[in-house]
Amino acid sequence: MTESRANPGEPIENLMIATIIEVDGPHVVAELDSKIAELTRVFGGDIYPIGQFGSIVKVHFGRRIIYAYVSRLRMKSEYERERGIESPTPSTARIVEADLFGEGDWIRKEEWELEFDRGVSNYPLPQQKLYLTPRSELAFIYGGTSGRSITMGEHVGSAGTPCHADLNELLGKHTAVLGSTGAGKSATVAAILHALLERGEREGYERWQPQIVVLDPHNEYGDAFLNHSRLSTDENTLALPYWLLNFQETVNLVIGKTEFVATSQANIVKRALLSARQEGAEGIVDPATITVDSPVPYCLDRFEQIVDADKPKQASKQDSWLSILGKLDVLRTDARMSFMMANWAGKEDQLDAVVQQFLGKGDPMRIVDLSGVPSEVAGIASAAIARTLFSVKVWQTPEERAASPVLIVCEEAHRYVPNRGEAMYQAAQEAIRRLAKEGRKYGVGLMLVSQRPGEVESTVLSQCNSWVVMRITNDQDREHVRGVLPDSMAGLVKMLSGLRRREAIFVGEAAMLPSRIMIRELAETELPRSHDIDFDAGWQTVPMDPKDIAAVGQRWRTQRRGG
Repeated sequence: MTESRANPGEPIENLMIATIIEVDGPHVVAELDSKIAELTRVFGGDIYPIGQFGSIVKVHFGRRIIYAYVSRLRMKSEYERERGIESPTPSTARIVEADLFGEGDWIRKEEWELEFDRGVSNYPLPQQKLYLTPRSELAFIYGGTSGRSITMGEHVGSAGTPCHADLNELLGKHTAVLGSTGAGKSATVAAILHALLERGEREGYERWQPQIVVLDPHNEYGDAFLNHSRLSTDENTLALPYWLLNFQETVNLVIGKTEFVATSQANIVKRALLSARQEGAEGIVDPATITVDSPVPYCLDRFEQIVDADKPKQASKQDSWLSILGKLDVLRTDARMSFMMANWAGKEDQLDAVVQQFLGKGDPMRIVDLSGVPSEVAGIASAAIARTLFSVKVWQTPEERAASPVLIVCEEAHRYVPNRGEAMYQAAQEAIRRLAKEGRKYGVGLMLVSQRPGEVESTVLSQCNSWVVMRITNDQDREHVRGVLPDSMAGLVKMLSGLRRREAIFVGEAAMLPSRIMIRELAETELPRSHDIDFDAGWQTVPMDPKDIAAVGQRWRTQRRGG
C-alpha cells in the first residue's frame, strides 16, 4: 500500500504546502507557501486539492505524525484584520486553518503499517511545516475493508480513498440520514441498502440473508431493488389486521384522532377487547393467559356485540358508546381500510402469516408501500409494523435473536415521529421511540430518514449514533444538526447548504473518522423512483381524452391506483 521508500513516515517535500504561524489548542493556523499558484498538488499519479474543507493534512513531530482536518482557507489580510493588524500594503498571502484530531506512527512489520490513534498528545509548534496526506496514509487513517464493513463511497479531497462504515455500528446503534429534497437522500439510502445486500457476495459468504424492512410512504424504493417483496394495500399484499393492534392502538383507531379520549370510552373498548380476545383464543392459547394487548385474533362482529351490550344506562353517557359503534361502521365500510378491517372468520390462527410478511424466509428486502394507506391511520399502521417486529425479537430466545437481526428503514421519519404532540401520530411515536431506545439490545436496527431533522421527535433522533448529513438549506435544521456533530466538525455545518448532490458529512460510531464523503454512484436501475414530473416533456404529449379521464375516475372511485 505504501511507496517504495525506506520509511514512509519521512516528510515528502512535494506535499509540503504551508508553514504554521499559530497553534491555539487543537486549532492550527498556517500560511500557504507563496510558490503555490494552483490549489492542487500531484503525487504518485493522484491529484490532491489544497485547502478543501474536511481534507486531512499532517505535521511531522519527530517519529510521530499529527493529523488535522482543514476547516478554512482564506486571505491572510482577513485573518490579520480580525486581530487588529493593519498591513500597509495589500497581501496575496493565504491562510489554511485546521483542527487536530489524531496521531500516528509508521511501524515496520511484514510491510510498513501506520498505527493511528484518535486524540492528540503532542502539539505542533510555529514554523513547523504542514503537509498534504498521501492516499496510502489516508487508507490507514480512514480504515480499510477488513472487518465487518460496507463501502459508502469515497472521501472528498482524498484522491479517491474509499469510505467504509462499520456494519454493526451503522445498524446496531441506529443511523440517521438527513438532507433536503433533491440532495440525494433517497439515493443515499438505496446505496447503503445495496451495499448491505452485496456484502455476502463480496465476502464470499456461503449464506447471506439480510432482513430489511422499509417503510416507504411515497412508493419510491420498489424500482431500486430487483429482488424484494412488495407489501401494498393497492395490490392486497399487505395485511395488518385490526386484532394485531394493541389496546392503545385500538383506542386510537376506533375513537379517532382526538386530543382527548374520555375514560368511559377507553374502558368500553378495553372490556370489549379483552372479552373478544378471550373468546377468539379458544383452541389457540389458554384464554386465562392473555391480556388486552395479546395478538390473538377475534371476531369484529363479536367485538361490536360486546360494545353494544355495554350500553350505559344514563342517557348522558350514551354518546361515548355510540361514537365507538359509529366509528367502527365507518372503518368497516371504507374500501381503503380492507387491509386492516377484514373480519376474522373465527377459524385459523393468522399470526404466523402476518409476521412472515416482514420476517423469515424469502426476499431480503420487504418494502412496505404506505402511499395508499389513509393518512388518518398511517401512524397506526407504521406503529403496528414497528411494534410487531420489536415484539417478535423480544420473545425470541437469545440464540434466535442473534441469528436473525432486522433493520427497519423509516423514510420521511418526521411524518411518523414528529416533534409535535399530534394524537394521530401518538401510536407511531411510542412504538418507534421504544424501538430506538431498546431495539439494539434485541437485534433491531433503525435507520431514520428525513428532510426536516428539526421536526423529528428529538428523543428518537438522539438515539442515533451515526449520521449521514447531506445538503440542508433550512437554517433551523442546520442548527439542529450542529448540536449533534462533534466540536471538531462544527465548522462543516457552514457547508451543509452548499454540498453537492450525493455529497454528505458522515459522522458517528460507524465512521472511522468524521468525514466529508461522496456517496457511491448507482446505476439508474438501482435508484429509487423519482416522482418529479418533467413539464417540458409532459406538455409535448397529447392531452387526456374522455376515455382517459373516465379511467382515472374509475380508479379514483374504487381507490385503486394505476401503475
